[in-house]
Parts: sequence; C-alpha cells; structure tokens
Amino acid sequence: MREAYHEQLDRFAEILGDMTADVAKAMEKSTAALLNVDLGLAEQVIDEDAKIDDARAAAEEQAFALLALQAPVATDLRVVVAAIHAAEDLERMGDLALHVAKATRRRHPNGVLPDQVREDFAQMGRVAVELAKKAELVIRNRDVALAQQLEQDDDEMDALHKHLFSVLMDKDWPHGVAPAVDITLLGRFYERFADHAVALARRVVFIATGKMPGRED
Repeated sequence: MREAYHEQLDRFAEILGDMTADVAKAMEKSTAALLNVDLGLAEQVIDEDAKIDDARAAAEEQAFALLALQAPVATDLRVVVAAIHAAEDLERMGDLALHVAKATRRRHPNGVLPDQVREDFAQMGRVAVELAKKAELVIRNRDVALAQQLEQDDDEMDALHKHLFSVLMDKDWPHGVAPAVDITLLGRFYERFADHAVALARRVVFIATGKMPGRED
C-alpha cells in the first residue's frame, strides 16, 4: 500500500512537469501571436487554456485525496503541500499567457506593439519561456542547483521590465495613453509569469530541503 502511495507522490512530479511544459508552450505561442499579430495563434492559446485549468483541478483532487486518506508526514507532506501550491502557480502562469493572447485578439487586426517596444517583448517572451522550461526540468528532476539558478535568470526579466518603463516614460513617447496602458499591462504579465516560474523552483527546494530559499531558522 505504501508503495502505491509513493507512486502517487511521484505522479505529482509528472503532472506538474506536464503542466509546466504546457504553460511554456502557451507563452511561446502568445508571444508569437503578439509580435506577428496572429489571431489564429492567439485563439489557439485561448482555446487550450482549459487544459491547464483541468490539470490544476486534477492535481488538487489527487493531493486532497492523499491528505485525507494517507495522512502523510514529514517529506511526504511537503511534497503534497508544495504540489498544491505549484499547481496554483502553474494555473496562474497559464492565465498570464492567456491575457497576452487576449490582448492580441482584442486589438486585431491592429497590432498591440509599437516598433519601439517590439524587441523588448521579443526578449521578455524568450526569457519567460526559458524560465518555464528550466522550471520543468527542476520539477521533473528535483534539481536544487538549477532551481537556484532561476533566481539569477529572473534578473534579466526584471531588467527588461525596467527598460520597458523607461521607454514608456520618455517625454517623446508618441503613441498616446491607450497603447501605453496596453504595454504596461503586458509587461506586468511577463514579469509575473517569470515570478511564478521562480516560485515553482523555490517549492522544489522546499521539498528537497524543508526550507524555502532565503529563509533562515
């Protein structure tokens, strides 16, 4: 019975790894839709978001069943609790990719991005997807060293986000208020996506060590 229980715990890593791969693909597609004003690709992301929501619900159902029926302790309990929170992070990452896709759909057939910020968003999309792909490896392999690396990788997203604001605040910004609002929101979506990827990595460190990074006894 305990063997089956541990197989269920191992299944969490597989479910969460698959979810992470899905949100990475969603953000990759959303970014391509945003940059290329591709309505079809944006609609694809919107339609596929339900898959991520369903996976989160399935992960939580399994976690709560284990809590109720098996009364896990110590490391096993850390896995279950961290899995519940990780599923929440992943659903939110899917929602953030969804918001990017919806921005493309809302402004179509016009583009959302002025030329001044296209490269910023191309780079933010690249970093976001890379962070999610690394988070997938962290989850599947419980790679603490790689998890710690994500903290540093996130600095690149923060720098890009900061630069984006410097462009928007330039007194010579020629595009008016509405595009500035769109760009501000989009920048926030990418920044938060990256933050959730880092949070996922931190949860793996918690599972492996019993401590959240940055916390002391």
